[in-house]
Amino acid sequence: MRIGYARVSTQDQKLELQTDALKKAGCELIFKEKISGKSRDRPELIKLFDKLRKGDELFVWKLDRLGRSIRDLIDLITQLHELGVAFISLQDGINTHTAAGRFTFNLFASLAEFEREIIKERTNAGLAAARARGRKGGRPSGLTSETLSKAKSVKLLYDQQEKTMGDIAKDLSISEATAYRYLSYMNNLKKEPNKKVTAAS
Repeated sequence: MRIGYARVSTQDQKLELQTDALKKAGCELIFKEKISGKSRDRPELIKLFDKLRKGDELFVWKLDRLGRSIRDLIDLITQLHELGVAFISLQDGINTHTAAGRFTFNLFASLAEFEREIIKERTNAGLAAARARGRKGGRPSGLTSETLSKAKSVKLLYDQQEKTMGDIAKDLSISEATAYRYLSYMNNLKKEPNKKVTAAS
């Protein structure tokens, strides 16, 4: 079965452009979503994956209609591959039925891996720079409940691998150096599972 997925970011935007193209491509069933691509809660996408069966084809108008990020897109297409479902993006000319389409997908996967390595290198470079300035990794001094919460947020956002450390720091209104120290602290907690997390009053 040919199944389509159409998404716009706000209630004010229209789905007709996408749905018309998906119908023209022969989609018998189309799941429609009006929600930000950044949202993890996409009920229609969940219903779509429940409906998919081996041999089906999933059509989207453009790649960014399906994935929130390159990493998210790679994960979703990998799930489709494991289900035995082909993926076709009409505007991007990607069809995993074909050798060229599979090559494009593998190229995206390589880029996502490269992005992860760059983030890791930046983290290590930031920690090295902090040590060179006489600041060692570990618990930031005077950790309050607010800063503890920010440290946890840095760790969570960094592990999602969707933003650079600079962007994370900007979102949390802290310096990039502070973000690296928070990340180092949270990573040290994982190495020392018996260490208590406390906040200064």
